[in-house]
Amino acid sequence: MTNLQTLDRLVGSWQISGGAEGTVTYEWMEGGHFLIQRVHLSQNGQEVKGIEMIGHLKPFGESKSPDIRSRYYDTLGNTFDYVYELEGDSLVIWAGDKGSLNYYKGTFRSDGNSHSGAWHYSGEGGYESTMTRVSPAGGIGIG
Repeated sequence: MTNLQTLDRLVGSWQISGGAEGTVTYEWMEGGHFLIQRVHLSQNGQEVKGIEMIGHLKPFGESKSPDIRSRYYDTLGNTFDYVYELEGDSLVIWAGDKGSLNYYKGTFRSDGNSHSGAWHYSGEGGYESTMTRVSPAGGIGIG
């Protein structure tokens, strides 16, 4: 089972540059079972605000999912599902299911305050993206 706590290094506010511009903020939901991402981006001349809930699925009466999954909702009416994987300094965000042809792959710098990578879209190209931390980790922690 992938450990949700590995995503703690995302907590804080980040400036986004590249194919999308703006800010994202990650914070822990009380209890530490879910990471919340708040998005305010401009991409292709369109402003998008959204929220993403990231954690293990745990349907009623069942065990937690082995993968870290998320659901994203935005002001354009989109709902997107993702699977997160973080190993060492490498982050992969699969669009839909793990192994999808649509995904993000990037790497944290050694100081943890910058992350660069690219979104890859099957048949549509993709774009490069860099996140730079603008405020330190906050939230409640998950200790």
